Amino acid sequence: MRKRLHSKLIHYILIGSDPLTNAPRAYIGEAEGQRTANGFVVFQGSTAVLEERPSAEISPYAVAQRKQLIADGTLIDKDGFLVFAKDAEFSSPSAAAAVIHGGSANGLIAWKAESGKSLKQLDEQT
Repeated sequence: MRKRLHSKLIHYILIGSDPLTNAPRAYIGEAEGQRTANGFVVFQGSTAVLEERPSAEISPYAVAQRKQLIADGTLIDKDGFLVFAKDAEFSSPSAAAAVIHGGSANGLIAWKAESGKSLKQLDEQT
């Protein structure tokens, strides 16, 4: 059985600038998930950025998946974030991270255990 992973996704994802102050806007998402036999599951209550990043243009899968998750009620708009209303399974840790980040993401680096070790580091230990 795999360890439950926790990712605070504490990369500042610059979305644009505030129209009044011209200061960069950044959002921090927090998500929890773990590997499954089919890929990776993100747990209910996790958050994703509301707006897609420029790298979404090279990640059409992430864009399509986000739209589908919004349409089926899995992701809901709440307090400036998209919140997972229920657990959601993805084909890989990177697919999950890309939906959470709103664009291209490397799930092996983005997902970290509570110890701070990345999923890649944990995989290398086994």
